[in-house]
Amino acid sequence: MTDLLKIPVTIVTGFLGAGKTTLISHLIRNAGGKRLAVIVNEFGTLGVDGDILKGCAIPDCPAENVIELANGCICCTVADDFIPTVETLLALDPRPDHILIETSGLALPKPLLKAFDWPAIRSRITVDGVIALADAEAVAAGRFAPDLAAVDAQRAADPSVDHETPLSEVFEDQLACADMVLLTKVDLAGPEGVAAARAVIAAESVRPLPVVELIDGVVDPRVILGLGAAAEDDIAARPSHHDGEDDHEHDDFDSIVVELGDVSTPADLAARIERLATEHAILRVKGYAAVAGKPMRLLVQAVGARVRTQYDRPWRGDERRTTQLVVIAERGHIDTPAITAALAG
Repeated sequence: MTDLLKIPVTIVTGFLGAGKTTLISHLIRNAGGKRLAVIVNEFGTLGVDGDILKGCAIPDCPAENVIELANGCICCTVADDFIPTVETLLALDPRPDHILIETSGLALPKPLLKAFDWPAIRSRITVDGVIALADAEAVAAGRFAPDLAAVDAQRAADPSVDHETPLSEVFEDQLACADMVLLTKVDLAGPEGVAAARAVIAAESVRPLPVVELIDGVVDPRVILGLGAAAEDDIAARPSHHDGEDDHEHDDFDSIVVELGDVSTPADLAARIERLATEHAILRVKGYAAVAGKPMRLLVQAVGARVRTQYDRPWRGDERRTTQLVVIAERGHIDTPAITAALAG
């Protein structure tokens, strides 16, 4: 089978809350007649992103073309999860024209890229491109990138000490593997923030990368689909902090699911999440909430202390009305009783 007959795959990576699901939702709705399929990888046991994407399914990307892997790290379970999932999509009739893979915010993209060399699939699919999303406001604030001058000075003084944080390593690995960076939420960052974020990305990238600014995931699909990167053949040019390791772990991070009853109002829940993020160094909260007296389900998405909520659909008669929230943080900050108490108010 020639490369021309391989199904192109776009890997969408990026830090927690950078807007990956929003981007893919937009691509699904604006596929231009292409038959799409989506693999969604969640960190945590409660699937949120997959449910969102299935909710915006259209004839060119029906719900059965959206497959969710809730194992936490798609790149760690290639044989058990990823390969069988790809084979399932390749067996669809009609076959998809393009496959999108949304990695979890904590996944390292390079091990996933290496999976495309597996004999079962390497002649049938190709990595059209790796797209890294970066939250302009967060990057501009320096949350995921170190002070380069200070790090260089410290390394010069003591080269045996690693001064990089787990978050910065993930961020840098995502940039190093990317063919293009999408700078999201530029409306929240403002012109100065965007300029600062661009400077950080340029400093952290191992090679020049095109950077595209966008708001609410809106981008012309022609900009990011059809890159023809064949990234699986270009692995050596995509360095990682974990090169040379036989395996990697995500022990730096952990997640829990907090289940509550009805919340009084969206504003009250948002305030609790804001306090939780500030007091317990929580990276991400996402899930669904039942609001007292409301027939609609509340979708909750929070990055740090920035919380967004919206009613997404009515509660179905066959589902349990409850509030379930995934909370993600570095392992040392997961205190289940304290987090539960903070969210319960």
